[in-house]
Amino acid sequence: MIDARILLLGGGNMGSALLGGWLDKGLAAEKVTVVDPAVGPALQPLIDKGVTHRPSVPAGEFDIVLLAVKPQMMTAAVPPLKAAMRPETLVVSIAAGTTIAAIEALLGPHPVVRAMPNTPALIGRGVTGAYGNARCGETERAAATALLEASGPVEWVGEERLIDAVTAVSGSGPAYVFHLAECMAKAGEALGLAPDLAMRLARHTVAGAGELMIRSSDAPAQLRRNVTSPNGTTQAALEVLMDDERLARLMEEAMRAARDRAEELSRG
Repeated sequence: MIDARILLLGGGNMGSALLGGWLDKGLAAEKVTVVDPAVGPALQPLIDKGVTHRPSVPAGEFDIVLLAVKPQMMTAAVPPLKAAMRPETLVVSIAAGTTIAAIEALLGPHPVVRAMPNTPALIGRGVTGAYGNARCGETERAAATALLEASGPVEWVGEERLIDAVTAVSGSGPAYVFHLAECMAKAGEALGLAPDLAMRLARHTVAGAGELMIRSSDAPAQLRRNVTSPNGTTQAALEVLMDDERLARLMEEAMRAARDRAEELSRG
């Protein structure tokens, strides 16, 4: 973990999840100041470990500022940070739909990383897409990676517009998987299973398949083939899902809708 003075703006679920990961990886608690008007249940255990909490921006200069507030709060919450920053202070934002240009308009010129984590970050199993502006060199990118990978892998993209595509795939992606589990459970009920049993089977199947996919070196397509016996039950189901690329086309349509909405939000 990097050795830097960090100001975390926002101690909600996502900000606290990242902070907990930093502490687990060895960052000294006294290096972090959290600015949040209130102390919620996710933040309190971290304060108990020695993290400093302030209801407003404190005096002093920080090496890194991480923005973990809701996008609609940015205009009011971010400008006071200027008093705690140097020109070289790295800004890392996980505020959805907030462009680097919007952040620079609030804070002035800084190395800025725009990142899109997803909700499995809350249990350390997330993935984050990131893009850095022209002021971000290798040192800044390495520092941002060290912070963001506390909740899972970090994948860098070469253009800021691709963060909207990341949002469509992984940012919104957990909701697609949760809906898949809902649909599987409902279909199980239709086949005669009790609702609670159908849901348990669906939840554990989705979770187990995801873990297998992470641990295996095989591509998802090969894992699918591994479980598909010729003329068996799985093949019968896949013939429905894959007929005329039905599911693939539906997923592409859904992700385009998510990407387009992300672009709209980024434009304000």
